[in-house]
Amino acid sequence: MPATDALQPVLDRLASLHPRKIDLSLERLQALLEKLGNPHLRLPPVIHVAGTNGKGSVCAYLAAIAEATGERVHVYTSPHLVRFNERIVLAGQPVDDARLTDAFQRCETANNGAPITFFEITTAAAFLLFSENPADRLILEVGLGGRFDATNVIARPHVSVITPVSLDHAEFLGTDIAGIAGEKAGILKTGVRAVIGPQREEAEDRISAIANAIGAPARLWGRDYRAWSEHDRLVYEEENLLWDLPRPALTGEHQIINAGIAIAAARAAGYDEPAVRDGLTRAVWPARLQRLTSGPVVDAAGDAEIWLDGGHNEAAGQAIARVMADLEARSPRPLMLICAFSPNKDATGYLRHFAGLARRVHGIGFSGGRGGSQTPQAVAAAAQAAGLVGEAESDLFSAIADAIRDEPSPRILICGSLYLAGEVLGLTAGVTPHATSG
Repeated sequence: MPATDALQPVLDRLASLHPRKIDLSLERLQALLEKLGNPHLRLPPVIHVAGTNGKGSVCAYLAAIAEATGERVHVYTSPHLVRFNERIVLAGQPVDDARLTDAFQRCETANNGAPITFFEITTAAAFLLFSENPADRLILEVGLGGRFDATNVIARPHVSVITPVSLDHAEFLGTDIAGIAGEKAGILKTGVRAVIGPQREEAEDRISAIANAIGAPARLWGRDYRAWSEHDRLVYEEENLLWDLPRPALTGEHQIINAGIAIAAARAAGYDEPAVRDGLTRAVWPARLQRLTSGPVVDAAGDAEIWLDGGHNEAAGQAIARVMADLEARSPRPLMLICAFSPNKDATGYLRHFAGLARRVHGIGFSGGRGGSQTPQAVAAAAQAAGLVGEAESDLFSAIADAIRDEPSPRILICGSLYLAGEVLGLTAGVTPHATSG
């Protein structure tokens, strides 16, 4: 499909301003922001969200909770799925091309050709737009890590949040959970309330130690708050508080945890029970166990049930497999996976949670994203290593055809990459996804 707008060449040009796609630092962005008049100092109250799994869902819940009170809410997330505009939501609406292009041009002019990463300069553009458009709240998602992430130029957020920490982006953050947790805890600030989601012991110990050392009052999952599902409801509890709430709009038992974290953060930010109740049921976050019901992918699958999820690390695989197992118990269908992974992802670690659950894994590739994708053959080999039957496919539609070849009415889960999810949603919407370099 041909590109339908002029934004992609601008994104490509911004991606060329630094030889490395990721280079964690704050100095380049701080220099640019000063040239722009420090727009990051003129933002509405910020809820800053870091972590490995669930960041986007927590942001979606928080935005919906704030909007339930009538507030105008800005949201910054990454990466996008189909259009870059999704990353910058101004008072409830993705930024339009004209305002986005203008912000990019001003950032380029101020930067004057100096080395700066794609994520840094686009974050500067986001701060410009957020500072110039009135709102009551900014939900700000960390891009990578925390301590040196571009969003961490915010000196004093209203609330800081750290969702569960697990292995991801090992080439930048390492493979030590405590060390990764320390990087995520870099967003904590002295005197700023922090909400910490459920963590492995070594991660919680590191985060707690950093919070105590800098004087960031932290509320910990299991000690200060918790949430669980009961009778198809969500129960949220603190020491002197118990709320019986509707089940969250997003699918999966792991969303109970994400919603619980968001509720604790919303409470820290001053939102009440009616706002939480309304926001939980209104949250929308595409490609997180999203059921597809229309479009060419669904048409090609015949009587198959199609699910789409962009989770891509082992913790995500475990959570998604649990949901598929629950679906199987309630409504049995043969489960087929259609997977693609970025080169730096542990496909075997992700897929091993589906052993004994999925009938077959169909490995494919995708065209967008940083560094391309693993080959279909590599994905098939990873499936075999995880104890599954793996097949390499030439493309998505060949994989669908093979998935329904022997089982005409399977449950098909398209998974393993947000870039793949974006391509699928682009097909559904009839548009070409914006390529991304950060």
